[in-house]
Amino acid sequence: MRISGFQKLSLVDYDGHIACTVFTPGCNFACPFCHNSGLVTHINENDFISKEEVFAHLKKREGIIDAIVISGGEPTLQPDLVDFIKELKQYKVLIKLDTNGTNLPVVKELVENNLIDYIAMDIKNSMQKYSTTIARDIEADQILDTIKYIMSSGIDYEFRTTLVKNFHTREDIESISTMLKGAKKYCLQKFVDNDNCISSGLSEISKTEAEELQKIAQNHIEKTILRGY
Repeated sequence: MRISGFQKLSLVDYDGHIACTVFTPGCNFACPFCHNSGLVTHINENDFISKEEVFAHLKKREGIIDAIVISGGEPTLQPDLVDFIKELKQYKVLIKLDTNGTNLPVVKELVENNLIDYIAMDIKNSMQKYSTTIARDIEADQILDTIKYIMSSGIDYEFRTTLVKNFHTREDIESISTMLKGAKKYCLQKFVDNDNCISSGLSEISKTEAEELQKIAQNHIEKTILRGY
């Protein structure tokens, strides 16, 4: 299992839980606003850590850490992700998966074998602007099929969009929330520009603007929340 980052304590990555977060390298997207460029465009294998370090920390913090978040990059690209999660399960922790939704077979395997407890799927933009936003060509069905599966799977989940002024308009949020109509939870996340982003010159959406977008989404998804504002 390739692990390029490990946050030993997080109170914000899995709502309601004391978690730690594992970051995997590599992604099939190149979103300009991604703040984990070191996991996408500048992967340094010298920085990788062993899974044994993660297990040792969980054992040391048994009874304190109750969840682990697997993020990236895109974790479902890791060929041994399923085996890694099976090993994590022995520590009696909840497992949350962060994913871009492009690898439905892996998501299905994890859900149908009760290996994960929560999925957070990123919705990068409206379908019309998806390829432009992720800087890669993609078929809409790749995203739509995973959305439909997650919503019908019975697992706890959320969809989330990171708001960037350069990419997201009122019309985009209307389109996204219509597509996700009936979802349990939709999060509009604050973009914060920093030196770790893949591209520079991107602009944040203000809290006032974000609240307007939230109201648009709430017409279709009652539990639409702002995160980071």
